[in-house]
Amino acid sequence: MIYLGKNSYQPDPFESEVQFEKEVLKLKNQLFGSNRLYLDIKKKIGVKTKNIPDGYLIDLSSSKTPKIFIVENELAIHGLKHIAIQVLEFSLSFETSKQKIKGFLRDAIFANPTYKGILDDYIAINNFQNIDYFLDRLLFGGNPSEVNVIVVIDQLDEELEKALKEKFRFPIEILVLERYKAENGDNAYYFEPFLVDFIQFNANNNKSIIKTDFELVDTIVIPAQEEGFVETFLGENRWYQIRINSSMIEKIKYIAAYQVAPESAITYYAEVESIEQWQDSNKYVVNFKDKAKKITNPVKLLPTGKVKPLQNIRYAVLDKILKADNLDEAF
Repeated sequence: MIYLGKNSYQPDPFESEVQFEKEVLKLKNQLFGSNRLYLDIKKKIGVKTKNIPDGYLIDLSSSKTPKIFIVENELAIHGLKHIAIQVLEFSLSFETSKQKIKGFLRDAIFANPTYKGILDDYIAINNFQNIDYFLDRLLFGGNPSEVNVIVVIDQLDEELEKALKEKFRFPIEILVLERYKAENGDNAYYFEPFLVDFIQFNANNNKSIIKTDFELVDTIVIPAQEEGFVETFLGENRWYQIRINSSMIEKIKYIAAYQVAPESAITYYAEVESIEQWQDSNKYVVNFKDKAKKITNPVKLLPTGKVKPLQNIRYAVLDKILKADNLDEAF
């Protein structure tokens, strides 16, 4: 149950995948950030195996390497086998259909004045020449074998998440969207916005701004209690049971520790040796190359600052952390 003000909200399960997709479309700005372009394109791709993705997400949080994600909206009741087959077929079809997908994307962007305006601004600021050049970079400019997938699902299933990450070598993000309903019929939704560190959503004007350039990110910041910090971060030169976005793992070169109250500051950092799956779970362990280094001037929480005490991981830029006097400057 969720309790807000005078209303209590009970779980309101989605009755069908069609209904779920409509809610994803309605909440696309809140789920992804309005500077990530969610395109509800349902057209066949592939040569031997033809299938229809639910949509595509164009991520503009990097100034140099924009990303595209295939989006699959699923109900948990469909099970691992169904979802895994869908993801596999999408990954195979994507590689043989990039030119066709480019045409889909171009048509959808030109048909949406808001998205066209966002993309025009991005192209002008980052010197991408024109939309065709941008789409070529988006689809053909990266690792030719790389495909990124987002599965939006109605229930958190850690076993499903773990299985998907084990079965496929390419990044798969799991985004959970839950719906609740009050007695008066009002709905409430529970979700964690996708890669929220890079997009700040303003509910007042339904717009978002890029907070941190994805291109520069190289650090994961973890909140740590005193005991675990001393025993594990400093004593074992590692930190474990961390939830990390699959698409971020290759970028993480450093880990920094935010010691919770009464310290309330980023105090140490270490260079990363490896990031591996933690035991038989959907979480990770970060192993250090050497002992953590103490930050000369701890990066402290401002009592009245914009950045609140860290309760979950944050992505950041190490150079920015080392030059910062407080968390507002670090993030």
